[in-house]
Amino acid sequence: MFDEEFLETREQLHKLQKGKHLLFQQVPMVEIDGMKLVQTRSILHYIAEKYHLFGSDLKEKTLIDMYVEGTLDLLEMIITHPFLKPEDQQKEVVSMTQKAVIRYFPVFEKILRDHGQKFLVGNQLSLADVILLQTILALEEKVPNILAAFPHLQEFTVKISNVPTIKKFLEPGSKKKPPPDDVYVRTVYTIFAP
Repeated sequence: MFDEEFLETREQLHKLQKGKHLLFQQVPMVEIDGMKLVQTRSILHYIAEKYHLFGSDLKEKTLIDMYVEGTLDLLEMIITHPFLKPEDQQKEVVSMTQKAVIRYFPVFEKILRDHGQKFLVGNQLSLADVILLQTILALEEKVPNILAAFPHLQEFTVKISNVPTIKKFLEPGSKKKPPPDDVYVRTVYTIFAP
C-alpha cells in the first residue's frame, strides 16, 4: 500500500526544495522507512532490496541490474514521448518500435527461451521482471501487436501480469496512472519549465 502525491504547481516544488527534502533539488522523492529517497535508480534499488526483488546473490543482483538498465533505456524513450512536438511523436513511435524489436526484445526473448525459468533471473519475481512488464505494457499502448514475433515475451507478459499484486495494480480503479495526456504534459511544463 502506498500514497502518491503529485506536484500540481511550481510553488509545491519550491517548497520541497526550500525545505531541504530533495537532496539534489529534483523529484521523484519517496518517503520510506524514515528516509527521503531521491534518484529513480536508488529508489528502485531500495524497494527491490526491501521486498526481495533484487536476487539472492551477487550474480543474480548483477543480472537484474543489467536487465533493468537496458530496459530503462527503452522505457525512458516512452516516458519522454508525450513531451515531443506532435509532428515528431509518430516518428518516435517508429523509432521506439524498431529499437524494441531489433535491440531489446530479442535479448529478453532469448533469455526466457534459453534458461527455461519462470522469470528473467532465478525462480522468483525480480525488479527486472517488473520493469520489463511496465515497458512492454507502455509500448503495447502505442503498438498493440509489438510482441507478435516474441512468443516467450507474450507468455512472460501474461504470467507477470497475473502475479496477484501486479494483477491488482493493473485492474481498473487501481493506483495505476493512465498514459500521459495533454493536461499532464501542460502541468509538467508549468512546474518544471524555466
